[in-house]
Amino acid sequence: MVIVAALLASSAPALAQDNGTTRVRVGLGGQNRPAALGADRREWAPLFDFALDRGGGQFDFEAPDDNFDIRLYENEGLSLGPVAAYQPGRKNRDFGDRVGKVPNTIEVGGFVQYQMSEFLRLRGEVRKGVGGHNGLIASLGADGVWRDGDRYVISAGPRLNFTNGRYQREFFGVSDERSLITGLDEFDPDGGLQSIGATSGVNVQVAGPIGVFGFARYDRLVGDAGKSPIVRELGSRSQLAAGIGLTYTFNLSR
Repeated sequence: MVIVAALLASSAPALAQDNGTTRVRVGLGGQNRPAALGADRREWAPLFDFALDRGGGQFDFEAPDDNFDIRLYENEGLSLGPVAAYQPGRKNRDFGDRVGKVPNTIEVGGFVQYQMSEFLRLRGEVRKGVGGHNGLIASLGADGVWRDGDRYVISAGPRLNFTNGRYQREFFGVSDERSLITGLDEFDPDGGLQSIGATSGVNVQVAGPIGVFGFARYDRLVGDAGKSPIVRELGSRSQLAAGIGLTYTFNLSR
């Protein structure tokens, strides 16, 4: 996908920019992803993109897996503030057995990120599940960024995800009751490093206000998450997601 984006970028006309103009970019597409965390079964889901430029000349860089945030503080590349995310739940059919349902969850917390240079960004998030799994999640990532204004933006970088015991028991634990129902061994996981992986993204202006965006992400479940009987016998430690769509950029006001 990155190679295709680079070829498109070499022939795509640059989108006119006006520092006195507020510009908006919206995108819609589709993605293919695991039906639930740790599942081997896959599903299709919508993919969205949104960016706002208040006369800065170009849209701020955002990685494909950045969650919704509000930047309360920004200074010399450092920014921080609250963050929110949506964690899809789990249904029994996602694993083909009655492993137990996990509700859809809204996660809230905070983020900090540092734009070390034009080509390197670091970001960390800590989130708490509300009304669903009620677990705690911490994510760390670094992104290399290659761009020519908004003509094309290509990024790639590693990811680490940590979760506490409550989170892992929700998604990877097997109680004695569930063991009797499913035949899986009982399993009581602890918190710690849950997955290692990488994410790449691309956003290319193709013709005037029309663009293409896409992403690919791979995570490998490790630690107790990777040892879970749910994952080993009914799912997969390898979690791959990818998607593509179209964007439209327009002026909101002057």
